[in-house]
Amino acid sequence: IPLSNVEAMWERLSADEQAVIHQQLEEIQKRDWKTLSVDEKKAAYYVAFGPHGPRAPVDPPNAGVKIVLGVTALVASAGALYFAIRSTAPAPPRTLSKEWEEAENERALELKINPISGVSSEGYKGPGFVTHK
Repeated sequence: IPLSNVEAMWERLSADEQAVIHQQLEEIQKRDWKTLSVDEKKAAYYVAFGPHGPRAPVDPPNAGVKIVLGVTALVASAGALYFAIRSTAPAPPRTLSKEWEEAENERALELKINPISGVSSEGYKGPGFVTHK
């Protein structure tokens, strides 16, 4: 079996033919490496480290496209589920309105809450309990 272009025909060879080539290469590699031809060196390298057997690619070709499309579909379905749940949710409670928060500020001033550094302190200029714009 010729050793030229082993890369192209390795997958089509039977297991017996692959074993014969492997044995040929083992015998050839026992010689001085300076006397080996380029084809023999390429064949030895391919048989030892080529993408076959345990080093065969795990993912089939175009697996990246499938992964990207799958992740995109999952993100889109999660977004659709989120907005579907949000559309059926009840209105926010009345305590989250700006008017309620301003009333909380007034009540805090009446009760003198946190007189050292808070709403009731001298010269306080912060928003207090108001978080809405």
